[in-house]
Amino acid sequence: MTELVPVPQDLAARAHVDLPTYRRRYAESLRSADDFWAAEAAFLDWIRPFREVSDTNFDPADLRIRWFADGTLNASVNCIDRHLPAKADQPALLWEGDRPGESRTVTWAELADQVNRLANVLRGLGVAKGDVVTIYMPVIPEAIVAMMACVRIGAVHSVVFSGFSAEALADRIRDAGARVVITADEGLRGGRVVPLKRNADHAAAAAGGVAHLIVAARTGAAVPMTPGRDIRWGPALTAADPWCPPVEVGAEDPLFVLYTSGSTGRPKGLVHTTGGYLVQVGTSWRTIFDWHEGNVFWSTADIGWVTAHSYKIYGPLLNGATSVLFEGVPTFPDSSRWWSIIEKHRVAIFYTAPTAIRSLMREGEAPVRRHDLSSLRVLGSVGEPINPDAWHWLHRIVGGGRCPIVDTYWQTETGSVLLVPIPGPVANKPGAAGKPYFGIRPVVMDTAGRPVAGAGRGSLCFAGSWPAQARTILHDHDRFLRTYFSPFPGHFFTGDGVERDGLGYYRITGRIDDVLNVSGHRLGTVELESAIASHPAVAEAAVVGVPHPVKGQAIFAFVTLKADQPENEALKAAIVALVRERIGPIATPEALLWAPALPKNRAGKILRRMLARIAAGDYHDLGDTTTLADPEAVDEIIRRHRASQKEPT
Repeated sequence: MTELVPVPQDLAARAHVDLPTYRRRYAESLRSADDFWAAEAAFLDWIRPFREVSDTNFDPADLRIRWFADGTLNASVNCIDRHLPAKADQPALLWEGDRPGESRTVTWAELADQVNRLANVLRGLGVAKGDVVTIYMPVIPEAIVAMMACVRIGAVHSVVFSGFSAEALADRIRDAGARVVITADEGLRGGRVVPLKRNADHAAAAAGGVAHLIVAARTGAAVPMTPGRDIRWGPALTAADPWCPPVEVGAEDPLFVLYTSGSTGRPKGLVHTTGGYLVQVGTSWRTIFDWHEGNVFWSTADIGWVTAHSYKIYGPLLNGATSVLFEGVPTFPDSSRWWSIIEKHRVAIFYTAPTAIRSLMREGEAPVRRHDLSSLRVLGSVGEPINPDAWHWLHRIVGGGRCPIVDTYWQTETGSVLLVPIPGPVANKPGAAGKPYFGIRPVVMDTAGRPVAGAGRGSLCFAGSWPAQARTILHDHDRFLRTYFSPFPGHFFTGDGVERDGLGYYRITGRIDDVLNVSGHRLGTVELESAIASHPAVAEAAVVGVPHPVKGQAIFAFVTLKADQPENEALKAAIVALVRERIGPIATPEALLWAPALPKNRAGKILRRMLARIAAGDYHDLGDTTTLADPEAVDEIIRRHRASQKEPT
């Protein structure tokens, strides 16, 4: 059993939640859910207070997810207006550009001014309550302004990851029916230019129906502007009125549409509504990260992902917190970039992805130790399970052994964190996603669809409802029902496998469809990858299954070594031996290929389906490659795989 790491006493002593409080509030949140969430909803400023808390039913034949439905409010008022004038001159956003030395501070007053002006620009273009506006921008303050301007007038924002191609952008514009797109002239990432306006032009032509493009100046590059359609951000905002009355919207009115990556099939536009999302995201952000007034928060997520929506943008803004925005990558111009930003802004809470941590582990401890990280109080992990070795490196090297790590489990569909070791009451268990958040009822289902009592493994589901969960897939409610509520009737199905131990900690074992069946033995990819990554020479690994005439499936491992480690057959043999020792002979990899870098999207998720196709020798049907952070990584893996197939066996 992996050891428990207690929360430091000084942090636990002043945490928002202690152990007795956690136990009492969790029990109350299940026993009297409406009373619990009604109390949480007092966190918001309502225009018309709600009388009914929830109206929910998980039966696919009559699915209902409604929270605070008769209440009204405005998201931008809750995120900005209510912090004024008290915080007018305080920083809301601390922006660091891709190029070192390029930075901006945006105060709450400046943020409010920009939001009101852009909201009036949108109104002047005919954008009204319920209309969808597509936002295709880099991680710059203007992107936050765009989101808040939309919700100020009751419009629905659809943020599209700025690394998507013109074709992928067009698909999302078309599906959302957006008539207005907000973009920038260019973006910068790792020293490379991203031609956002050019992509947006192509996407608008392909999608049809786009009446206007609003173009912010990021690099100042000369870009073509179509007369009558394209509008320059700066002059338009300067000419706009500095006050826009906020539009009253219902709690169940849509707040945003967010598309999943679309790596397989048609992209899914998950619809999140206003009241319940703001209640749960705002209160959970404060509790999960144990934020206190004056703490600077930094989430490294791209604005195109749900992590940024919930816990980089809405959570901090709702609480009046100061946040860091970073446009670039952790290794440009060198691998100390993140640590220099933490030192510069005295960041207290740092939230990132396991894949980013593993890539920085390759560079060793020196880049971290060059910087003063004593301001850090709480660390967070999101995106996929964090293996114990990466957990310990983050805890020991980055956090100095004093910072609890909130390993958060949730999804675009859930809207907010469901499983987490809340700092204060819940000790950390490296590699485990902790325990349920308030109001959350996890259920482990066996292969026959029966709940597993106590310790055990199975499919992770959730019973009951919670305010922040998605309500539907845009234009495809049947798909929403089939995907999430039909596999285990009466429950929300995550698609993930899970193991619950005797202490009630949950460990995610990987996507159900990522489980390998080797000679009748079901092996989770996360378990296999963690075993490989436990070797001191390994930075990270990805495991996929390939067809095998005897075993059904065989294990194929892609392994990235730390920067100073040589690639050789002796090391391969040592890694394979370690896997056999940790899991058993059945887990022996059939093949192991060195990969200088693994294919990932900009959210840091490893694209295993792509690796599975390469492992099978299918180099021409890799699926959607528009999300790749580094396309050259795939080219190099293919080259190495081709070479390995020519080697004598």
